Amino acid sequence: MKLIDSHCHLDNEKFQGDRDEIIEKIGKELEFAVNIGYDLKSSEESIKLAEKHDFIYAVAGIHPTDISGYNQEMENALEKLARHPKVLAVGEIGLDYHWMTEPKEKQQEVFKRLIEVARRVEKPIVVHTRDAMHDTLEILKKYPDVTGILHCYPGSYESALEVMDNFYFGVGGVVTFKNAKKLVEAIKKIPLEKLLVETDSPYLTPEPYRGKRNEPSYVEYVARKIAEVKNVDYEEVVRVTNQNTKLAYKMIKG
Repeated sequence: MKLIDSHCHLDNEKFQGDRDEIIEKIGKELEFAVNIGYDLKSSEESIKLAEKHDFIYAVAGIHPTDISGYNQEMENALEKLARHPKVLAVGEIGLDYHWMTEPKEKQQEVFKRLIEVARRVEKPIVVHTRDAMHDTLEILKKYPDVTGILHCYPGSYESALEVMDNFYFGVGGVVTFKNAKKLVEAIKKIPLEKLLVETDSPYLTPEPYRGKRNEPSYVEYVARKIAEVKNVDYEEVVRVTNQNTKLAYKMIKG
């Protein structure tokens, strides 16, 4: 059984020299990959890749560090992209208090507006949260009809419980790092039925390739680490996380 990479950035410039080869590898080694937008341009590029390849899907969104100049025109453009049939969700959207390129209030306002876009197009959301877990959860709890994925989940099991009915939790290469004790503890407790595997490539490369460019096929190392942490068979992790990805993105019904 082939794995799914639920979150990657194939349009990134780090793939400029060998993108075709990386995509060919996805077609051979993975069931499919989901390419995630972070602004209008990357969302458009995501859709182009998805239109060209059966085994690539797109997500369209505006990352919290890319919301400078956000206005109604941008929102309208994003909503149009989000209605494309191969766009599975609106994302990645959310809050980032680490880089703080925009004030918290502005980030929260735009996050809510983008959730409303997802509501209008009737698709899930892919959430980015960094150093902002409390505010992220408080906003999400105001939208009980909205579902989706907390990408590269950085929180605790207790935080996950607050939104577990509506959200899945993406696990990437960080789980393989030696200093990932908090994440490992959370993953021990979060049910396998609520976890997805992702690479966030070209970022967050798992061991044993840490320090090098990440790529979608490395999602295997994430799945194997989850199998180790939860003491279950690797094949079971593949089967369940693949199912979870399709449920989270509403490709199938639960």
